[in-house]
Order: sequence, then C-alpha cells, then structure tokens
Amino acid sequence: MTGIIGWNGELVPSHQAAVSVMDHGFLYGMSLFETMRTYGGRPFLLERHLGRLAGACEELGIRWTEGAEQAEAHIRAIMAANHLEEAYVRYTVSAGENGFGLPGGDYPSPVTIVLVKPLLDVPDALYADGKPLQRLRLARNRPEGNRRFKSGHYMNNILAKRELAGYKSAALGAEGFMLTAEGWLAEGIVSNLFFLTGRRLCTPDLATGILPGITRGAVLELAADCGLAAEEGLYRWDDLLEADEIFITTSVQELVPITSLWGDTGQAAVVSGGRIGASTRALLDAYRSLTVRNF
Repeated sequence: MTGIIGWNGELVPSHQAAVSVMDHGFLYGMSLFETMRTYGGRPFLLERHLGRLAGACEELGIRWTEGAEQAEAHIRAIMAANHLEEAYVRYTVSAGENGFGLPGGDYPSPVTIVLVKPLLDVPDALYADGKPLQRLRLARNRPEGNRRFKSGHYMNNILAKRELAGYKSAALGAEGFMLTAEGWLAEGIVSNLFFLTGRRLCTPDLATGILPGITRGAVLELAADCGLAAEEGLYRWDDLLEADEIFITTSVQELVPITSLWGDTGQAAVVSGGRIGASTRALLDAYRSLTVRNF
C-alpha cells in the first residue's frame, strides 16, 4: 500500500488516518466504494463510477456529492504524492459518525477516503490463454436493499475467496463464481460474467442481485458494433457448459477470457479450445479503443 492517501480532500500519510469507532461504516457497514484504474494517468470512466456512487449515497441518505473534475484532480494529486504514473484506485465514502444505534435519518457528515496502489503487471498471455472459472458451493447473497450497491458488506465475497483457495483451480489463477440460491448464474468474486452462443452475447440479469458493473455496462454498449445481439437473462451452469465463448469483466483487468470451467467436484471442461474466442477478442479490442480516448 502506498504511503499517502486521500482523506476528505486532503493528502494524509496513511498511518495518520483513522476512522472513528462511531462511524457507521465501521459499526454497521454503511460504506460504499468504487474501484477503477487509470490510463494515461487519468481514471477511466470516472463519471460513471461517480454516478453509481452518488446514486447509492442518495438512496442510503449519505449526503455526498463530488464532481468528476474535482475527483480527478484529487486522485491525480494522490498518485503524484506516491510517485505513480498509473494506478489502481479505490474511492470510498463511509457514512460517518451518527451516534450509537440505528438512525432514522440521513448521514450529514460522510468521510471520503481515496487509496491508490501500483497496477499489477498483467501478462499478455492472460488475454490469449485466459483463466479457469471455478463454480463455488457458496451462494451469492441477496442485496441488502432493492439493488446491489458496491458496499463494504464484503463477507460473502471473502467467504467465497476462502472457498476458492481449497480448489486445485486456484493454483491456476481461477476466478470463483457464485450462483444464486435458486441456481441462477450470478457473478464472480470480483467480476461480472458474459458468455456467447453464436452471435448472442448473454449476461446475468440484474434481477439476480448482481452488481451493475461499470465495465459490464460498457461491454453491453459495444456489442452491436461488434455484430453481437446482447441480452440479459436468467441462466444456468449448463448454459455455460454449452457456450462457445466465456469471459469476465472487471474495471482493472478489462475483459478476461474464461477457457476452462471447473465444477465444485473438481472436473474441468475446456472452453473455446483453450484460447480467447474471436468475439471476445473483438470486444476486448473495442473496449481498449475506448481507453485510448482517455489519454
């Protein structure tokens, strides 16, 4: 972790920053965050990330707003203070102090925390050879409200990560994948899922309780330009087993092909001949063309 962080708009050494024990982000998990990466030193799709964050804050009564220009300047100042030209960025809003007990009103004094760290060096082979997708026994929990926020309620994801560590596929860099309690495809521990059957590009519907990922949204918008018909729906694991191509999306690693499926009993099925598929490659190229405009 880098030494200087953003703390309510200021640059502060990380060891000097402390969240109050009365902060409801700590007491009750009332915190929200966005993760993103930079291209050319600028946070990518920042307006979309801030829009999702602001919408969640409004619904939860956390009185927070920040414009993209101000946020970008703050992020770039933190990066400069840590001598980073490119960065992985976590932008967090915690509800702030509001007494001991469950409140009935809004949170007027949230705390904003911005952390940065160097981007991992991702080998080109990942985008050619892909990675495994490991089906987990743990079900994806339902959202706390009407829709899923990118919130500090991460116990489900941490338990999933621990389960993943017990499979052979973990040593191969697998992403863990959760289904809903009803058996519908949901999402990865840190990713959204897409699969292709012919020219149909399918992704689980938000009704399954998944996070409306920023990269997920961008890929849905790019589908038509790549000659694909995008759809959101309810799907089963068997649909993946019959898919021509599969990939996952994250804001940091973009589109990553899935080239093998691992069941919870350890069996593996090869996808797309063990290599990135043509449609996945076209979508990845189209997405990366968007990032170039960020420079």
